[in-house]
Amino acid sequence: MLKPGGAEDAAQLPPRRARAPVPTLAPGPVAPDGARASSRLGLACLLLLLLLTLPARVDTSWWYIGALGARVICDNIPGLVSRQRQLCQRYPDIMRSVGEGAREWIRECQHQFRHHRWNCTTLDRDHTVFGRVMLRSSREAAFVYAISSAGVVHAITRACSQGELSVCSCDPYTRGRHHDQRGDFDWGGCSDNIHYGVRFAKAFVDAKEKRLKDARALMNLHNNRCGRTAVRRFLKLECKCHGVSGSCTLRTCWRALSDFRRTGDYLRRRYDGAVQVTATQDGANFTAARQGYRRATRTDLVYFDNSPDYCVLDKAAGSLGTAGRVCSKTSKGTDGCEIMCCGRGYDTTRVTRVTQCECKFHWCCAVRCKECRNTVDVHTCKAPKKAEWLDQT
Repeated sequence: MLKPGGAEDAAQLPPRRARAPVPTLAPGPVAPDGARASSRLGLACLLLLLLLTLPARVDTSWWYIGALGARVICDNIPGLVSRQRQLCQRYPDIMRSVGEGAREWIRECQHQFRHHRWNCTTLDRDHTVFGRVMLRSSREAAFVYAISSAGVVHAITRACSQGELSVCSCDPYTRGRHHDQRGDFDWGGCSDNIHYGVRFAKAFVDAKEKRLKDARALMNLHNNRCGRTAVRRFLKLECKCHGVSGSCTLRTCWRALSDFRRTGDYLRRRYDGAVQVTATQDGANFTAARQGYRRATRTDLVYFDNSPDYCVLDKAAGSLGTAGRVCSKTSKGTDGCEIMCCGRGYDTTRVTRVTQCECKFHWCCAVRCKECRNTVDVHTCKAPKKAEWLDQT
């Protein structure tokens, strides 16, 4: 079982191979100065061409586990650091829960931002999952790191209590008598083992950031912790009454996870109030980005960089743009056509939708429905004009 703060056995690394001796070449004829200069210029042009044509490297992440389903093979997961790979190999059943948690938090992220220009879009068969948008230390990155950490805690905690994991079960610390505002009660049932979920999530999710030890890693660690504490924040007490005619003279209670939507809603509010910070000179803490800004607390999401507007396709920033996105003609919010389309206008298409309606139950045992046709107007954002797109990219 994973011990809190305990060190795992280090994996044995293969011995380093001896370097083959570099062969000595016999001196050839010396090229003239002009030829050498021309050769250097050609080499420089070739290197510049390669730099311009090769895509910038985007670090992969454990998030890709969510795309693998049950096919979690530790050596084939891109983006894992050695510590994460060790945990993956030692606890394969937990990694399946991590994969389920990844799919859950990505769905929640897309729900929370479904009406925004950046809508938490993932890239198919891309090991980075979100592409270059996560390279910027923005509010969006802060939210993704927080909710991803929360998703792992939630999934592992739930798996422990449901008996799906051999290394953990119900919370062993909820025993004996306790009390709340309603009086005394006995701990019973199966309390969700949030302690183990938090402990494993911290060991696995934080492993990469602890290895890097730079300002961005400090930001990620802070937001990871915010996500873990958010799940703990919404643990609820459930009780069963014992007594004559159902009276609550005696109660048996246990702690249970709330629906993950509550965690998502909470972290979304944290995103709205995220605090822009800079790292201190020693790189060990944060300070307000500007004079007069409030200082970040332990429950605040933090970020360094302002977000792009996500209006147009910008590969360097990871923005997919809003061209073709569905918007609301009447809404004044972020899903309204004026905001979603960035002032470019929108196209309107009349479509006919077929839905099931007037459903009736027939004995026994069928439900029969009619098909209803409804004609609606669908509004989609116009693409930017070519000159406008070139100016912004």
